[in-house]
Amino acid sequence: MRAEHSPEPRHGEPPRSGDTPASPLRRMWLWGTAHAVDDMYQGLVPACVPYFVLDRGYGYVAATGLTLAAALGASIPQPFFGVAVDRRRLDWFAPAGVALAGVGLGLAGLAGPYPLVLTLIFLSGLGVAMFHPAAGKGAREAAGDSAAAMSWFAAGGSVGFFLAPVLATPALIAFGVGATALFIPPAVLIAFVMLRKHTRTSAGPPQPREGADRWGPFAVLTAIEVVRSLLWVGIITFIELYWIRHLGAGHAVAGIALAGFMLGSVIGTLLGGRLADRFGAVRTTRIGGVLIIPLLILLRVVPGEYAPLVLALAVGIAINIPFAVLVKLAQDYLPSRPGTAAGVTLGLAMSAGGLFAPAFGMIAERHGPEGVFTVLCAVPLAAVVLGVFLKAPGPRT
Repeated sequence: MRAEHSPEPRHGEPPRSGDTPASPLRRMWLWGTAHAVDDMYQGLVPACVPYFVLDRGYGYVAATGLTLAAALGASIPQPFFGVAVDRRRLDWFAPAGVALAGVGLGLAGLAGPYPLVLTLIFLSGLGVAMFHPAAGKGAREAAGDSAAAMSWFAAGGSVGFFLAPVLATPALIAFGVGATALFIPPAVLIAFVMLRKHTRTSAGPPQPREGADRWGPFAVLTAIEVVRSLLWVGIITFIELYWIRHLGAGHAVAGIALAGFMLGSVIGTLLGGRLADRFGAVRTTRIGGVLIIPLLILLRVVPGEYAPLVLALAVGIAINIPFAVLVKLAQDYLPSRPGTAAGVTLGLAMSAGGLFAPAFGMIAERHGPEGVFTVLCAVPLAAVVLGVFLKAPGPRT
């Protein structure tokens, strides 16, 4: 017989006795840690690609094929996994997904034939796609209506992207591309912990949240997330080149600029959750969209290699203020489909910016990386306009 346990309070219910306001934050540590481990494997793919070129002699087309395989596996299936998670209790998708992400990426560096490497990278991306809808749904159940608690889950993804090159580069330099195998244990360990947690707390069929799904506002929100993804891809791809080729900095300072931007992303995600709990999710999303414009312009026009470093940090903060807020808001718009909402916002919309990477490349070929940053200054205007059409899903927003 399954042991009785106290379920989480449902949406709109007051907290039970002993459920303090801080308790959602304490419950989020596992989801945030798992998200960091999962998204680390997304960040490891671009970190490893140069070493496949150096160690295996892959050409640039073959190398970009690995990046494309990871992106296809991680983005397109996520909404479909989200639908499945909403229709059935598939909590095991989260631990299985992070395990597949780690094992696929880890074995890719050991595999020989290119088609096998390509397949393993694709399977790693597929694991990422399995993780996000189930984890996003579970994190929302743990966070309740606290955007600050939800921001810990979202920030985990930013931490994972930040850690990937930091951890991978020394290992790849020392041991070559086969060092990817060193990153299998974190995935297996966190999957084991999540499975044990699920076994102790699983409570049968999921309880649907109250309220009608609002697809119109959800579509607007998805468009805003696509704009944010476009900004992210443009900055993350060209920020180091901007420092080196336009500002005249060395590789070390350019690396600091990238690290500053990534650190700002983590800070912005956590800050956005706090702001949303105080001012509302819609207002916070609009604040992030407006704030990024002057900061990008300043980053583009301020000279020197050191002064703009502060702006790189500030841009990272501003661009990620709406991140956790958008995930929570999407689930508020689709209360009966939290897995689908998480799959679209964390997967498809987040990866859509990668489709514009070739366009950024063409701009850089003609006008240099500074041309890309000039264009990026105008991109947030689309998010500001779209933000006007966001609607509050409930009295708390």
